[in-house]
Amino acid sequence: MNTFKRYLSCATVWTAACLLTACGGHVVDGGESPSDGGGGTETLSLTPQSVKTFHFSWAAVAGATSYVLLEDPDGQSGYTAVATLPASARAYDHEVFLPARVNARYMLQACNANGCANRASANASGHLAGASGYVKASAQSQNMGFGARVAISGDGNTLAVGASGDGSDATGTAGAPDPLNHGSPNSGAVYVFARSGSTWVQQAYIKASNHDAGDLFGDHVALSADGSVLAVSAVDEDGFSNGVANPDPVDNSAPNAGAVYVFRRAGAAWSQEAYVKASNGEAGDAFGSGLALSGDGTTLAVGAPSEQSNATGINGDQHTNNGPDFGAVYVFAHNGTGWAQQAYVKASNAGSGDQFGSSVALSSDGNILAASAPGEDGFSNGVATPDPADNSAPDAGAVYVFRRAGTAWSQDAYVKASNGEAGDAFGGALALSGDGTTLAVGAPAEQSGATGINGNQHVNNGPDFGAVYVFAHNGAGWAQQAYVKASNAGSGDQFGVSVALSVDGNVLAVGAWQEGSNATGLNGIQTDNSRAYSGAAYVFARQGSTWAQQAYVKASNPDANDQFGGSVALGGGSGGRPLALAVGAVKESSNATGVNGNPDDNSVVGSGAVYLY
Repeated sequence: MNTFKRYLSCATVWTAACLLTACGGHVVDGGESPSDGGGGTETLSLTPQSVKTFHFSWAAVAGATSYVLLEDPDGQSGYTAVATLPASARAYDHEVFLPARVNARYMLQACNANGCANRASANASGHLAGASGYVKASAQSQNMGFGARVAISGDGNTLAVGASGDGSDATGTAGAPDPLNHGSPNSGAVYVFARSGSTWVQQAYIKASNHDAGDLFGDHVALSADGSVLAVSAVDEDGFSNGVANPDPVDNSAPNAGAVYVFRRAGAAWSQEAYVKASNGEAGDAFGSGLALSGDGTTLAVGAPSEQSNATGINGDQHTNNGPDFGAVYVFAHNGTGWAQQAYVKASNAGSGDQFGSSVALSSDGNILAASAPGEDGFSNGVATPDPADNSAPDAGAVYVFRRAGTAWSQDAYVKASNGEAGDAFGGALALSGDGTTLAVGAPAEQSGATGINGNQHVNNGPDFGAVYVFAHNGAGWAQQAYVKASNAGSGDQFGVSVALSVDGNVLAVGAWQEGSNATGLNGIQTDNSRAYSGAAYVFARQGSTWAQQAYVKASNPDANDQFGGSVALGGGSGGRPLALAVGAVKESSNATGVNGNPDDNSVVGSGAVYLY
């Protein structure tokens, strides 16, 4: 299954030559310009290398005292310098965000005291599969679910991957995965990878301190911006304690109550810092089904979509059970020495079956919280005032935005789709920009067959096409900015099952894990649906307030049923580092291990993989 065929081999290169064109002067050799002396044309070779790197190489240019590498990232924006290199340089590695470089052009200038001259060019054409990364667990087992959830730190240097089907009976952070150890089925694990130069290495294999079979540790993961704080949920953990406590490894008296674990990194070593439970946790609440961590790592939001209180607003009565799946969100804050619950958050129109808290997202400072209720039944569209008596559109879905002032939380908005209808599951996934002013909401069961941006959303063409809605806050309130559809929208694709936003909110990634084309890499042919449920991801970019699709992303080794796109994450983009896109394929089946292994042997069914672009 999604066996990442990065073997659009690294031997594949794109080369192009251009005649010398003056650019503020020319290189001379012994007083002669190249066109007069031994100049002529040169070749700039571009070789895609994993992970997310273009390798450039060239021959020496006589008389050059330095070189400048120029980039036109989209083939139409014009050239800017990305590196100035000494005369001895013959090669340069350029890390890129692949979805934004599909049409990139590059130019090499040779320079001396008289100026610079364009010597050679190269284009990053093709599907660039050889430059993507292929990440696997260091020990494989069938149906371990590696890649079901992914997170990348804001600095782009740390990757966390959930594997909730991992069956090892190890505990803590110091162990090593054992492919023969299946003593605790579906207890779950998290794998942490760290960037070292241009490569990625596994840094940690993390298990719950009180792991038990069936806990599904790793069902959700979240990282702080610097990657030093990691939150992990175990939605079926069975402990009965409430609040921030010491786990009792033999207490399983509250089946599927759920728990969250917080880990902290010092150097390269991880340790468990907290075991977090709901203040009113009970059996079946699924605490941890939604999980978010602020960029500074001091605010934690946890959703429990099966919580049963009908309280509304902030810090209402949480100790009466009124029916199934009302849902709740719990906010915890770190005060410098430990974690404590700060708020118990409910929808203003809480209803049984709404599943409030299914997805949650936080701004970088933790002061804006978005929480979804994909089972909410209100019929209104857009940003509205909820009517608690309106349940005329079952499972249409809604999103609620909350704002914190000091330590006090209040509801800021009740957000609905512009074309919301029964069954759309609006809020199946959501994401917030770092400043909390851009909100992306997935509705994987939406039924329009429209394509692209702001198409016809009022004609239902079949089940589960899926859509994503982007909302922007203008300082006074929220308004829908875009209705986003796949370029090859298809019934059953479930576009919007996962979403992610860059910190600045200008890049959106969307997963469609049941899309079925047989394309590979970036911007392949989308019309051949011969690999059912292979899955896809889509990248969109915003300029001003206008969105456009930037890339159609597939695994380099797509196979039927791999479910590529079931999870997506965006990280990086700060400190001079380019963005990074991680895409999980939970059913990929190769027996490769580690980073960039051989994806061709599909003998470990459902082991899972993560791809980096």
